[in-house]
Amino acid sequence: MPAQMPQEPFRVAVLISGGGTTLRNFIQEIDAGRLPVEIGLVISSSPTARGLQFAADAGIPSAVIERKAFDDQDAFSRAIFDRCREARTDLVVLAGFLKRVTIPADFANRVVNIHPALVPSFCGEGYYGHRVHEAVLEYGAKLSGCTVHFADNQYDHGPVILQKAVPVLDDDTPETLAARVFEAECEAYPEALRLIAAGRVTVEGRRVRIRPEAENAEDLAAFQQRAGESLVSFEDMLKRLKADGRI
Repeated sequence: MPAQMPQEPFRVAVLISGGGTTLRNFIQEIDAGRLPVEIGLVISSSPTARGLQFAADAGIPSAVIERKAFDDQDAFSRAIFDRCREARTDLVVLAGFLKRVTIPADFANRVVNIHPALVPSFCGEGYYGHRVHEAVLEYGAKLSGCTVHFADNQYDHGPVILQKAVPVLDDDTPETLAARVFEAECEAYPEALRLIAAGRVTVEGRRVRIRPEAENAEDLAAFQQRAGESLVSFEDMLKRLKADGRI
């Protein structure tokens, strides 16, 4: 029996602008064996970003591409995505990247972002960092959280992959709420990358569908067959839930 060729790792490029706490979380998840991706490149829009040191410590190649070095956004974006292509990047991951980029056609649905609120609330141009949490508290919202979504060429607009909610407490400050949301981000972002790397994510218009995990081809075929069956009635659904002890 011929030996199987080793599978190429799922390669991501991480774009940062500052502290690099999200990058550090990715590195920790990879080192712990919980995130099956390879960070092939880190790009920073600032030469003083602390995240560059996290990349260096982990032996990850990095590059600094500053917006001020280019005449316009398109030229800046071309420089970034050219480097991503050279690094054989499967997915570009925005991790606190504070510069706007133009996403080329060959990277459509291949760029992801995380926003520190539940999109479509408290998002869009001007909503970033502590400004988001200040707006949540000022509005009096009872829930906040984070949203992982595919990025397009509008702010916080692309299809939502997953969301994780956290409570907003009566005595919250922007700082305490930000810390709670970041804890959710540290779970949600790696989970989204795991799903994408496993090939379980598909995009249909604005809807992102996540295929259940199948241990083998037979399980997948059985799931697909069940997915084609007619929907059960509401009464049958209640009976099944009661039988399972879920209600």
